[in-house]
Amino acid sequence: MLKEFRDFIKRGNVLDLAVAVIIGAAFSAIVNSLANDIILPLIGVLLGGIDFTYLTLQVGDATIRYGQFIQAVVDFIVIAFAIFMLIRTINKLQQPAPPPPPAPPAEVQLLTEIRNLLQEQRR
Repeated sequence: MLKEFRDFIKRGNVLDLAVAVIIGAAFSAIVNSLANDIILPLIGVLLGGIDFTYLTLQVGDATIRYGQFIQAVVDFIVIAFAIFMLIRTINKLQQPAPPPPPAPPAEVQLLTEIRNLLQEQRR
């Protein structure tokens, strides 16, 4: 059983997944900071200085923190857009170069050479 577990851990996709989780956590911290420290304050300024995180509604004894919900929606949109741009860039970088056009048939090459020679003679 230990050998099977060791073989499972050594698989490339398990290691790739572990790296992805670690990078994803770091990326999430960066994007959350972008949303919380840059985007939401700017939106708040545009809306007259509103800080979304403290927006609440009191219903009886319950406190509804809809500002936190707005914060979560903005975080999601920013994270989704950042991931979209990252994946889009990676996909463009991974596209193979287009193959060179096929060489024209021998007859066409011969006719092109004849045309070029005739043009040179006329000059």
